[in-house]
Amino acid sequence: MRDIGEPDESELSVTAPKTWAAGTPGVVHALQYALGQTSPKRTALTLLNVNQAKGIDCPGCAWPEPAPGKRHLNEYCENGAKHISDEATSRRVTAEFFQRHSLDELSRKSDYWLNQQGRLTEPMVLREGADHYEPIGWDEALELLADELRALDHPDEALFYTSGRLANEPAFLLQLFARAFGTNNLPDCSNMCHESSGSALNETLGIGKGSVTLDDLYNADLVFVVGQNPGTNHPRMLSALEETKRRGGSVVAVNPLPEAGLMRFKNPQKARGIVGRGTAIADQFLQIRPGGDLALFQALNLMLIEAEDKEPGTVLDREFIDAHTTGYQAFAEHLRATTSWDEVLEATGLSQDEIEQVHARVLESRGVIVCWAMGLTQHKHGVPTIREVVNFLLLRGNIGRPGAGVCPVRGHSNVQGDRTMGIWERMPRSFLDRLGDEFRFTAPTAHGLDSVDSIRAMLDGRAKVFLGVAGNFVRATPDSDVTERAMRNCRLTAHISTKLNRSHTVCGRTALILPTLGRSDRDVQAGGEQFMTVEDSMSEVHATRGRLAPASARLLSEVAIISRLARKVLGSAPEIPWEDFEADYGLVRDRISRVVEGFEDFDERVRRPGGFRLPNPVNDKVFRTPSGKAVFSVNDFTMLRAPKGHLILQTLRSHDQWNTVPYAMDDRYRGIKGGRRVVLVNSADLADLDIPDGGLVDLVGVWSDGSERRADAFRVVAYPTPPGSAAAYYPETNVLVPLDSVADISNTPTSKSVIVRLERRRASASQPRAESPLRR
Repeated sequence: MRDIGEPDESELSVTAPKTWAAGTPGVVHALQYALGQTSPKRTALTLLNVNQAKGIDCPGCAWPEPAPGKRHLNEYCENGAKHISDEATSRRVTAEFFQRHSLDELSRKSDYWLNQQGRLTEPMVLREGADHYEPIGWDEALELLADELRALDHPDEALFYTSGRLANEPAFLLQLFARAFGTNNLPDCSNMCHESSGSALNETLGIGKGSVTLDDLYNADLVFVVGQNPGTNHPRMLSALEETKRRGGSVVAVNPLPEAGLMRFKNPQKARGIVGRGTAIADQFLQIRPGGDLALFQALNLMLIEAEDKEPGTVLDREFIDAHTTGYQAFAEHLRATTSWDEVLEATGLSQDEIEQVHARVLESRGVIVCWAMGLTQHKHGVPTIREVVNFLLLRGNIGRPGAGVCPVRGHSNVQGDRTMGIWERMPRSFLDRLGDEFRFTAPTAHGLDSVDSIRAMLDGRAKVFLGVAGNFVRATPDSDVTERAMRNCRLTAHISTKLNRSHTVCGRTALILPTLGRSDRDVQAGGEQFMTVEDSMSEVHATRGRLAPASARLLSEVAIISRLARKVLGSAPEIPWEDFEADYGLVRDRISRVVEGFEDFDERVRRPGGFRLPNPVNDKVFRTPSGKAVFSVNDFTMLRAPKGHLILQTLRSHDQWNTVPYAMDDRYRGIKGGRRVVLVNSADLADLDIPDGGLVDLVGVWSDGSERRADAFRVVAYPTPPGSAAAYYPETNVLVPLDSVADISNTPTSKSVIVRLERRRASASQPRAESPLRR
């Protein structure tokens, strides 16, 4: 295998941002990446099976597929093709690789380099005091982990982390094992992204997930796309919005940065996307200040209430409000008493005319959907913002009817399914009781630790063993230096993974790498060839079946690893048939059907092409809140202000990136080529700060306690950000997000509202000269 070198950012070049997304370039880039990873035969076998009814669910985003019979032969996007090809790579990380590379050397490698080495092939152990991983047999590796778990003074000293790559069956078994062991410490990636959505929706609607289907999106009169970049993070959403436009609907984009996919989409699956101009997606773009969405929706809500005052019975859905909601009067009185146009315009950075144009669109639309992602959730006031979005939809009855509703867009394949399966540190008592009744044990009821609190627990020695199932905890979490110190404080860290990542290089005193099958690998157990299931962003549950020969004969499935570990730790108490579960995943689904609501006859129903949709009580106007009604909430106005000489920084993905993994050093739609350590800043702010476009700076994050965090050597790029704000890629800038800077209620890191200043720096021999202009 050819050696993959570290990227060189000294030749960074910048061109104008793109004004459209996908088209032929998207196809070409996807195929180039795929063919760079593996053979044409494996590429074809993989891509022709992605997102098909009997194929492989894309391990990338959680955007749903059209119904069987309505899917394209190539039912994937550019980033989905790259992600599945990345997993299907022919490159291998063997024991010999770890002999050549010490832990110290690996810890200094980039995220890009680590990922590009290929698939892990056998269990490895880093013994206490060693600087090289060495091979270890499966039985010995699991016994080592089991010994550490059994030696803990209390089960709550263990952490069981998952990312959204985990399918339903292993997710269910992981939470069963953790709770049978005696803890609810089940942090997951949702803690860092959509926890604010779940908190707000549970409080106001009684269920922590979205209410819409693809058909609803197609038939909506108006769709808000707020705080998200579909062209990069879930590109197949653009196909759905294209259909919305084709049927006469309108789209309003609300985001701090102009995003190419929301300007114009050239669908590569259609002729007009190859030879034509494509489809203009956003009818109106509101370039909002970071964190200004709460003020925007408060203004829109007050305008609707005042329009109803002028023409009673013509604006608000009073019948719906009176029959199905509570709290309207207090909500309306609060808005009337506290909303100031001066504050709204300052907080949003918008003009009153722009907001009035949106108001007019709302009045013309019967069915309205609001879609959102991290741009809303990762702020201190993320939960109130989403509650205000719910207020907006309730006012005109846009909850529980076709073509309307809430649509939190999940950015990871099965993150919603994992939560449904019980991966949550605060599962309701009803779930815990059903789980305990089914398996004849008493599940713990004390709330466990989420991701942020898990870092604190490791830091102060309350958590001593960390098991990560999929994901890259070290790079996904905030306050990188603190997180790394916390992980190194553990007695043992273990990761069930498909590929190498930074978390394998930041270890406890002892560390294990437990390699597993990927989504694209065939999974054959004692009971025959197996399949697993996932739940997408719109509550559709369907099967996923690998098609490729496993990357190594020494890999185990996640179900097998969890089942074998559970047998070693728990023995026969309680009496759970772990060995049977490993042999036949259908037996796991049978148990899920008796524990998880909506999964009755799970194994039978999910075998049907396309699977099934989980019931959503909201669509029957059933709200599982204490009052039995949807809740209008009162939310105080909040505005984030940066001190003079500082900016509000939001962290974001580049186009060639999936979660913490960059596939290339480019961000094609934003015009960045050959580098990731860049910071995008409004040209007027650069002039005020006396920093040249192309200059080299350190990013210095400031926190309310007076502490500072640094991310060094970033190239400044003049870019159309809102005045007073900046943007840079994560995970490189996670170091700037304080562990204590979290959203109220949800405890989600505030990665979209980091206060920073830019310090000019002198170039060193290893860095490009600050005076050299960017190539444009």
